[in-house]
Amino acid sequence: MRVLLAEDDEKLGKLIEYMLIQNGIKVEWVKNGSEIFEYAMYSEYDILVLDWMMPGETGLDACARLRQNGYEKAILMLTAKDSVEDRVAGLDAGADDYLVKPFEFSELMARLRALARRSTQRIQQDIIEVGGYSLNRTAKVLKQGDKMIQLSPREFQIFDLLVQNVGMVVPRDVILDRIWGLETEVSSNNIDSYMKILRKKIEAGGCGSLIKTVRGVGYKLEVAEA
Repeated sequence: MRVLLAEDDEKLGKLIEYMLIQNGIKVEWVKNGSEIFEYAMYSEYDILVLDWMMPGETGLDACARLRQNGYEKAILMLTAKDSVEDRVAGLDAGADDYLVKPFEFSELMARLRALARRSTQRIQQDIIEVGGYSLNRTAKVLKQGDKMIQLSPREFQIFDLLVQNVGMVVPRDVILDRIWGLETEVSSNNIDSYMKILRKKIEAGGCGSLIKTVRGVGYKLEVAEA
């Protein structure tokens, strides 16, 4: 397992680095949040362990920016913030898990093992069959049988997000956050326009309308049970 550790507390960082190495984990340690994005995007890590409060760029902001740019590897947030609102903020930013300081090292290791298992499962799920369609998340290709459905990069991202949450309502603000980021000028009307085009392309595949509008909330991918 290879881990990127982002922690500006020298004492804690040294301890975590030492313990991870003792457990056979390869570690790269950065102490400034502004380094997180470049390290994560241009090196191969199995898991990112990000401290929430970092100089340069917070771990939370780096997490959100990585997800907005299509980063799919597991991210664990470390923080002293323990309110429900803070936990929600961390998960909404794209973190897979959340560990509150102070913590036992055994719990950190258990969470890393769990995230490693989930990452393996995600790799195995790169090609997903849903509603008569085959979604190849690695090649960014959508097919209906042997027919390829031509989607723009944004359309593919939106459909992929719906597939990952099949049967569940995905609110417009979540779509906005995950695909464009909350700071964008893209509006709900823009999202509706994308959905209209996407729905038309999906329906042209001959499998009916999979994308359902939940008025006043968002959208969901609804697949009839076999």
